Amino acid sequence: MTLGVLGGSGLYSMEGLQIVETRELTTPFGSPSSPLTFGELNGSPVVFLARHGMGHTLSPTEVNYRANIYALKEVGVEQVVAVSACGSLREDYAPGHVVVPDQIFDLTRLRPRSFFEGGLVAHVSVADPFCPDLTPAVVESLRAAQAEVHEGGTLITIEGPRFSTRAESNTFRAWGMSIIGMTSSPEAFLAREAEMCYSVMAPVTDYDVWHKSEETVTVDLVMRTIEENTQVVQAALSELMDRLPTERKCICENALEGALISSRESIPPEMLEKLKLLVQRYYR
Repeated sequence: MTLGVLGGSGLYSMEGLQIVETRELTTPFGSPSSPLTFGELNGSPVVFLARHGMGHTLSPTEVNYRANIYALKEVGVEQVVAVSACGSLREDYAPGHVVVPDQIFDLTRLRPRSFFEGGLVAHVSVADPFCPDLTPAVVESLRAAQAEVHEGGTLITIEGPRFSTRAESNTFRAWGMSIIGMTSSPEAFLAREAEMCYSVMAPVTDYDVWHKSEETVTVDLVMRTIEENTQVVQAALSELMDRLPTERKCICENALEGALISSRESIPPEMLEKLKLLVQRYYR
């Protein structure tokens, strides 16, 4: 199976990737953030996409999440690992560590959250938003790369692009959130709608602003820590290639089964055509 890698802040290319081609795509939802880079890593096929664009020109709100996920689906990607820098809301999740969350809390406000619209409705289940088979492989790969890794925790996604106030940060801690980021929502939900396996590798860059004895979060602090983390993330992605599930037995592959509620005769033909890639096996 082809692995898709969504590179976040500081990860605009993949070390060790033997590039075969770079391709620009257009989807029914517009253009992805960057051209797709096709190649091989440890002999296995990989497609890399820079979430914020080459040179980091897109804010978290401006990222076209639907186009990114749709483009990966269109080229045959079935498993997606997203690299997403995060701030820590827990003392034990320290800068330089990497978290692989098992839950997500969406506090974004301005982003399209679904592929389904315009007369075609789906209510997909995301009780457990990260793939139960891919996620353990991501954890194992980080351990093999000698990362200080934390398995589990809740990632809260805020709209950004600003960082949190102290009141917000302390509220998120009181809610039981573990880490904070700006990009995993709606990415995780779109991947589930596209019936793709999805997991997050979240390098911790800072303690947000709740930790008064630590340096207040700034872009400079975040990028310094990202540079230190990039090497271990690259090594973990290389390790992951030998640990990926070889067949899909998880809930992700058939996520739309039982989720589509619109009757075929009521769906506008243009919407069936627009979403054919996702629904053609359910609406024949």
